[in-house]
Amino acid sequence: MKAVMKVAPGVGNIELRDIAVPSPAAGQVKIRVEAAGICGTDIHIYKDEFKSRPPVVLGHEVSGRIVEVGEGVDSNLLDKRVTTETYYQTCGTCMYCRRGETNLCLNRLSIGSGVNGGFTSYLVVPAKNIHELPENVDFQAGALTEPLACVVHGVLNNATVNPGDVAVIAGPGAIGLLTLQVVKAAGATVIMLGTNVDSERLALAKDLGADYTINVQSDDPGKLVADITQEGLGADVVYECSGAGPAAAQLLTLVRRRGRYVQIGLFSQAISWDLNQLCYKELIATGSNASVPSSWDKALKLLAAGTVQTAPLITHAYDVTQWEQAFATFDAKSGVKTLLTPVE
Repeated sequence: MKAVMKVAPGVGNIELRDIAVPSPAAGQVKIRVEAAGICGTDIHIYKDEFKSRPPVVLGHEVSGRIVEVGEGVDSNLLDKRVTTETYYQTCGTCMYCRRGETNLCLNRLSIGSGVNGGFTSYLVVPAKNIHELPENVDFQAGALTEPLACVVHGVLNNATVNPGDVAVIAGPGAIGLLTLQVVKAAGATVIMLGTNVDSERLALAKDLGADYTINVQSDDPGKLVADITQEGLGADVVYECSGAGPAAAQLLTLVRRRGRYVQIGLFSQAISWDLNQLCYKELIATGSNASVPSSWDKALKLLAAGTVQTAPLITHAYDVTQWEQAFATFDAKSGVKTLLTPVE
């Protein structure tokens, strides 16, 4: 089967290769991949900015159908439409695993970086990781369950927002647009920030429920934030979803004293950040790392109810033989979400 692989350490070193179809071991299932989303992490692996264990098939945002089960796995799972959590292996014994914080396990291996992922035709994962897709969610929309679960973990599991809050979100990419919908569902007023290249994304943000959208290169968000917040003091919570240093710096000026700064996007490298603002404003600053099982349950309930929509974010789809064009599309911030589909 054809697979998009990181074949060696270093910048680039990604190739389309023919590899053997895997078979599930005890406790595992084999999924016929129907769609896999390209994530910023995949681009970071391409640029050697994120740790991986080559040779390894990339891709961790996956949906598909179960076609084979390993020993000890219920055969009733065959033909189920599913998505899967990303942690192929965790130690189970460290403090974080014992607390249920498997995303922080120091020894975890994830599909698409530590073990083979979904940019291919078939994927093997632990049966305990799978989640059945709601009937109203197709394979393409279902492939975005993983980024939604990450957002749910960052926004809801860490309890960052309250009804009536004014929230500012920087970055109308896939993560920002999912954050927008989750924050709106929590009852907040949302301001979405973008730049000159984000005109179409800002329009989509409006369609998905943003109360205000601002191009920060042509308008000052500070005036709007002052106009709509209590006594003009600033936003209650700000979410950095762009992975851009200037956005992080700007959000520190927009959040009120005793407000909350939440980092959801990943930077490609260390940034300059005015940590004095944490003291001057007595801010709570939180980050989130991937997801935990409970965030998948919440994400799928939001999708099933139609409260969060992932389908409108999908703007491009390529088969895996076109991976270079797909990566270039993503890296150029063309559209919002780019998917890869398998070929034999």
